[in-house]
Amino acid sequence: MFKVGDLAVYPAQGVGRIEAIETQEISGQKQDFYIMKILENNMIIMIPVNNVESVGLRDIINDDEVAKVYEIMKKRDIPADNQTWNRRYRDYMEKIKTGSVYEVAEVLRDLYLLKVNKDLSFGERKMFDTAQSLLLKELSIAKKTNESAIMSDIKAIFELENQECACS
Repeated sequence: MFKVGDLAVYPAQGVGRIEAIETQEISGQKQDFYIMKILENNMIIMIPVNNVESVGLRDIINDDEVAKVYEIMKKRDIPADNQTWNRRYRDYMEKIKTGSVYEVAEVLRDLYLLKVNKDLSFGERKMFDTAQSLLLKELSIAKKTNESAIMSDIKAIFELENQECACS
């Protein structure tokens, strides 16, 4: 149960603040809704209180989970991806829609590693930007720091990879 003022993550949209809890009548049934404002773009979303789990609304991760996200981004022993860009795009979109910060971290890592070797398609670049934006906002809130500090962490993770690639 969220309260007014709580921060939460809505899948594929990112971090938002619960602005209100309202009761509305729909088809003769009274139903409670969270009124959530997405921080990134000020979009307002109404989420039925009794559908929170099915839509994937969740709390911001904690500091321990931040470390796990960084470990996922550092992981390099992933199989080579030989799928077409549109198949890859669909797979990544599914991961982003889950709302799992770990799956979003995998998408960012995979696209970053792919970007090192070849140009990303327009759709993949947009997906890269989306994954990065979702992670930046949540990680900065979880670590109680600004987004530029998190961006520095992420760049450091991937620049380490580039240096390792240049050395071998």
